[in-house]
Amino acid sequence: MVSIEMIVAARARLRGHARRTPLLSSPFLDEIAGRRLFIKAECLQHTGSFKFRGGWAAVSALEPEVRARGVIAFSSGNHAQGVALAAKLHGAPSVIIMPSDAPKLKIANTRALGAEVVLYDRATEDRDAIGARLSQERRLTLIKPFDEPQVIAGQGTTGLEIAEQAEEEGVTSAEVLVPCGGGGLTSGIALALEARTPGFRVRPCEPEGFDDTTRSLASGQIERNAVMSGSICDAIITPQPGNITFPILQRLAGPGIVVTDEEALRAMALAFTRLKIVVEPGGAVALAAALFHGEQLQEETAIVVTSGGNVDADVFGRALAL
Repeated sequence: MVSIEMIVAARARLRGHARRTPLLSSPFLDEIAGRRLFIKAECLQHTGSFKFRGGWAAVSALEPEVRARGVIAFSSGNHAQGVALAAKLHGAPSVIIMPSDAPKLKIANTRALGAEVVLYDRATEDRDAIGARLSQERRLTLIKPFDEPQVIAGQGTTGLEIAEQAEEEGVTSAEVLVPCGGGGLTSGIALALEARTPGFRVRPCEPEGFDDTTRSLASGQIERNAVMSGSICDAIITPQPGNITFPILQRLAGPGIVVTDEEALRAMALAFTRLKIVVEPGGAVALAAALFHGEQLQEETAIVVTSGGNVDADVFGRALAL
């Protein structure tokens, strides 16, 4: 359902709108990791995360008359902001369904981008049901956060950039560590790398207790998380891998890597100290995996995606205090 041709087409529509985010490095981080690390800083993308890519790819692919009626999305914040900004720049209305416990910064930013925000309790309410009801009542087009071909294609443009930047650095073999929720970014990158740099292997990274993709890859079937709250890594907490994304990851990804919340916080502090970038907990899990779980890696080089930087000040303060 998603091809390299779709990813290339999404990149053409994104040209002039998305940033080509840098590939950063630090000898201090290399020393901790015990290998060469490169950090793909998607926290520097518009709206503070890679989600703008998928939001723009999906909104820009709609027929003009459909887009004019408006779009709806559900998200803990990063997909929300990506879709809200993409809709605003296309002159289209947007409704975003967000969990009530999402970081205040993400809720405020989504509203500031012109979206109507509908809050729900992620422990007791079904966001899919809410989204289906509102999209039907208002004739809005639902843009899913990860299990949507055009969204996956947009996220896959990150992989095209990784392939190009790795070539510029002379890297021909690497493991690519990606924060993984529903798998849109991870599967999109995997498809792009399969076509451009087959010597690279994607590794999904998740927080402890919310490792549905890691368990699913190990068992060979989709596994659900038992709960939907309880980790600071809100950006990548999803019920289970997507029906579209999981088969892609089954075919192309290596085993998942699981990190603790404290390791994510420590990775945030190191990213700030050594790279001068702000990364949110969910966006830091791949860096935490590279820094603190190197025994699970096989290649001498790892490319790490820091997928988002939308973090409340008190959480960032906790990271810096470690």
